[in-house]
Amino acid sequence: MQSTAVNLTGKHLLTLFDYSVEEVTYLLSEAAKGKKMFQNGESSSVLKGKSLGMIFENASTRTRVSFEVGMTQLGGHALFLSPKDLQIGRGEPIKDTANVLSRYVDAIMIRTNSHQTVEELAAHSSVPVINALTDAYHPCQALADALTIQEKKGKLAGLSLVYVGDGNNVAHSLMAVGAKTGMNVTISSPNGYEVDPIILKHAQDAGKQTGAVISLQADPHLAAKGADIVYTDVWTSMGYENEQSKHIQDLQAYQVNDELMAAAHKQAIFMHCLPAHRDEEVTGSVIDGTQSVVYDQAENRLHVQKAILRSVIAHNGITFGGL
Repeated sequence: MQSTAVNLTGKHLLTLFDYSVEEVTYLLSEAAKGKKMFQNGESSSVLKGKSLGMIFENASTRTRVSFEVGMTQLGGHALFLSPKDLQIGRGEPIKDTANVLSRYVDAIMIRTNSHQTVEELAAHSSVPVINALTDAYHPCQALADALTIQEKKGKLAGLSLVYVGDGNNVAHSLMAVGAKTGMNVTISSPNGYEVDPIILKHAQDAGKQTGAVISLQADPHLAAKGADIVYTDVWTSMGYENEQSKHIQDLQAYQVNDELMAAAHKQAIFMHCLPAHRDEEVTGSVIDGTQSVVYDQAENRLHVQKAILRSVIAHNGITFGGL
């Protein structure tokens, strides 16, 4: 089966805003096909002989395991690179690291604190760079979230997702994926924790193409009213650990609990990108309850990463269905 309409070979994935509606739809379709193959016991060695360099400036469970296992399942190899393994940790310019790694590997995945670092790496890399998390965006997580919602609800367009809590990188990427898929996204955060207004405007503009409404609502219970998906994240993002006590105090009214879930649609699902702090941003009764799909989200990171890797490294006009 040949597919020439979408070809992502060599394309960086820094933010979903850089991808068209068709390209986002394609990645989700490829992830779903790949997951079905995996569940059916089918395998693919499409990335045989290919290598992924994985740069981690901070700790990770789901990101490292999903990318590393994904490369292995596709026949390739992944290298874990911490700051102490690279000369970046000793002050080597990002430009030099990008140029050198491009001579060794077929793609570079990076999880870093600064989005500027990812942009600089991509600017000097001749192989695709994948943003596995920055302070501004978390596109791989948002794609896994969209795949999970699609599985649970049968669609994305027209659904309503409310994100409650700190307007962080996860919130930014949820707005982006909503805008690209026609899913309405409402962000509910207190003063001082709002999403970046420039990213909000970008999402609202992008949503005009699909009919997605991207909005803000400070009152979490009003925001959650009738929602199909209720989503939250930790109140203290990486890099802000010294402000943890203040964040807990400021965000107490934004906890996802049974009362807030009751305001949502009775068939609503609860989502969290993990790791979670029970009885801070979400109660145990919600995250461990029947409406929670957090482990499905985590599992889908693997299938989304595989779709991204296969698409940007070795597309060649072939879909998962034709492997």
